[in-house]
Amino acid sequence: MAAKPRPGSPRLTDAARPATFEVEAHNERGEMVPTAIAGEHPLTLYLDKRELVTLMTLGHAPEALAIGYLRNQRLADSIEDIVAVQVDWETDAVAVTTRKAGKNIAKKIGKRTVTSGCGQGTMFGDLMEEIDDVKLRNDLTLGDAELFVLIEKVRKHETIYKQAGAVHGCALATRQGEILMFVEDVGRHNAVDAIAGFMWLDAIDGSDKVFYTTGRLTSEMVIKCAQMRIPFLVSRSGLTKMGHQIAERVGLTMIGRASGRHYLAFTGKHRLKHTAPQPTALA
Repeated sequence: MAAKPRPGSPRLTDAARPATFEVEAHNERGEMVPTAIAGEHPLTLYLDKRELVTLMTLGHAPEALAIGYLRNQRLADSIEDIVAVQVDWETDAVAVTTRKAGKNIAKKIGKRTVTSGCGQGTMFGDLMEEIDDVKLRNDLTLGDAELFVLIEKVRKHETIYKQAGAVHGCALATRQGEILMFVEDVGRHNAVDAIAGFMWLDAIDGSDKVFYTTGRLTSEMVIKCAQMRIPFLVSRSGLTKMGHQIAERVGLTMIGRASGRHYLAFTGKHRLKHTAPQPTALA
């Protein structure tokens, strides 16, 4: 998915790399089988010439990934603060230039938290403390019939995972089950950051949206969803204790083990409405 910036948005390169590559593999019968594998590239992020982090990524949407990373790490306050995002695969680097070079950056990057996030593994600043400032809309509902529509659409979506495996996927959707964007990367946090970047570039409001991820619901995933002001977080996987605690703290509706017509609502169940026909219980 290539970034399509609005007028006045940052100057961007268009440096997407192929998502898959073909290699030779041999099956159990000794036969050579051309096989697609996922790409994986190091991408070192520089903010106003200051090295921040090296991300392992498919490289499919590197500009949006860089922007979303800065957004979710609270290292940029708005898309208007970013002047340019320049990706150079010869040096495996992305250089971001801002209008507030160095302002409050040193303090934030001085505190690093090593995390379990695949593809990343670092959070900057006091994100846990700042989460109390997040306000999610409480006047919205999500019908389980629409949730089942979204789950089915994601299942049928043509994905890199179906071709090559080894990736996580994230989707931004409406409450009616329409997928607005779908991004995959080697790490689930890269995928959510890329969506956050696209949302900034396209001025998409997350306050009435649903976020779907194939990955587990950890504290980092909950924090990032809340920072995008998205009230609904859905996963086919499970969750962690801290993820559950933070979801309760910010009032987020967190749904796990979502597959077919089944799900478990762990927090924020007041936003869910039972609208789909329920199977008749056996006597």
